Amino acid sequence: MRYRMLGDVRVGAIGFGTMPLSIEGRPDEARAVATVHAALDAGVTLLDTADSYHPPGGTPGEGELLVARALASYGGGTDGVLVATKGGRGRTADGGWTVDGRPEHLRRAAEGSARRLGGDAIGLYQLHKPDPAVPYAESLGAVRELLDAGTVRSAGISNVDVDQIRLAREILGDRLVSVQNRYSPAVRDSEAELRLCASLGLAFLPWSPLGGISRSSLDGASALEEDPEFGAFHRVARAHGVSPQRVALAWLLTRSPTVLPIPGASRPETVRDSAGAVSLVLSPEELAALNGI
Repeated sequence: MRYRMLGDVRVGAIGFGTMPLSIEGRPDEARAVATVHAALDAGVTLLDTADSYHPPGGTPGEGELLVARALASYGGGTDGVLVATKGGRGRTADGGWTVDGRPEHLRRAAEGSARRLGGDAIGLYQLHKPDPAVPYAESLGAVRELLDAGTVRSAGISNVDVDQIRLAREILGDRLVSVQNRYSPAVRDSEAELRLCASLGLAFLPWSPLGGISRSSLDGASALEEDPEFGAFHRVARAHGVSPQRVALAWLLTRSPTVLPIPGASRPETVRDSAGAVSLVLSPEELAALNGI
């Protein structure tokens, strides 16, 4: 596994977004735990979750508890594993998503996450999404209070623009270590945020990093193979004898030295395939073809 820095913590260059293990369509407990264990076996040391990762009508924190159980039952060492969680969102009974950036809610949410995950403090706590009903500076101020209180060790923000990143940097200082935005082969509208993170030394965690590729099977057999928009990923994959997903993740790693993708998975074989992206070297010609899409 290659490594990248998330603040002052060294983590594997490919993380694992555990949302598919705990929302609707989730696998059973045995397969979910086996998937986390497979990620750890493959050298993944960043696990991303949130208190809102649960099925509609479920209990907040189910995803965090699953991660905690998987770590507790893992046969190897977990001291080097960083668990990142998020607060500020919720679920409705019909499967919708809500936003709550009130300081009092964020304080309660973080304290609940800390209890579920165990340990002395949350390794990385991320403000899930700006709440249009609450001044962003107030939400960030609550995160700063959590840092000062020792409830969390480092902070991140998610679903933000350039101005919000700069404001978070002003309020949180060097304790802001990451930005998590949507970014993938199909969705590249966070390019400005990615570049700002690189200039500030902030880790950029693309969520849904396989957009445009994720509907493909691991052997590359997909209708997308003939799609001119994404065909280059499949051609490169065939040339290397790997999945297009692995190519997409390897490409993401070249976008900036601070990019740290967090692909999701619900099967051990999928998370192992993703982790293999760290050893895939793309040629300048291949990168030119992929960048030009």
